[in-house]
Amino acid sequence: MPDLSFHIAGAELVPFAAVPQLAFKLSITDAEPTTQIHSVALRCQIQIEATRRRYSAAEQKSVLELFGEPDRWSQTLRSLLWTHANTVVPGFHVHTVVDLPVPCTFDFNAAATKYFYGMEDGEIPLCFQFSGTIFYLPADLGLQVAPISWDREARFRLPVNVWREMMNRYYPNSAWLCLRRDVVERLQQYKIRHGFTSWEQALEEALAVEEPVGR
Repeated sequence: MPDLSFHIAGAELVPFAAVPQLAFKLSITDAEPTTQIHSVALRCQIQIEATRRRYSAAEQKSVLELFGEPDRWSQTLRSLLWTHANTVVPGFHVHTVVDLPVPCTFDFNAAATKYFYGMEDGEIPLCFQFSGTIFYLPADLGLQVAPISWDREARFRLPVNVWREMMNRYYPNSAWLCLRRDVVERLQQYKIRHGFTSWEQALEEALAVEEPVGR
């Protein structure tokens, strides 16, 4: 029976995908050398292991909404679910390297986006937890099926600049903010009433009212 292990060898942005996307270089090794892997239907859950890095003073402020004040982090700092990813691994014998595509969102209603955006530099510790189905051909037998062991995982430290480069490529000098429909309608009326030609002008004017004089 196959005995697969997984290792993340690197990550790079996918420059021309329909949505922002990273490709993680996934190395897969089968400890059973007599088995030919026909294919693998691979599923992966990716967690941000927030407790496995240090945070600058600015970063602590950026994740305040997620974890609260730093003096409470012994109770509130925890791993975050980032996303799920799926891929089909082609046939191989003993070892292969494939791309694990991971679509990314810039929606600031998602906790993972708030976390990524709040990191200034360094690396983001990730844990990849694997599951799925292996289709394999043992010697002198027909096609067999086996599950991936539930305890298979791999860790990787994603450079912050890789995530930032990806978002800058897809959304240069911009970000996405999802609002309730009634708030959008109020903002639209405000925009029309004041004769603004863009949403940015309307928001800048509204925010200026809240900013202290002389700031």
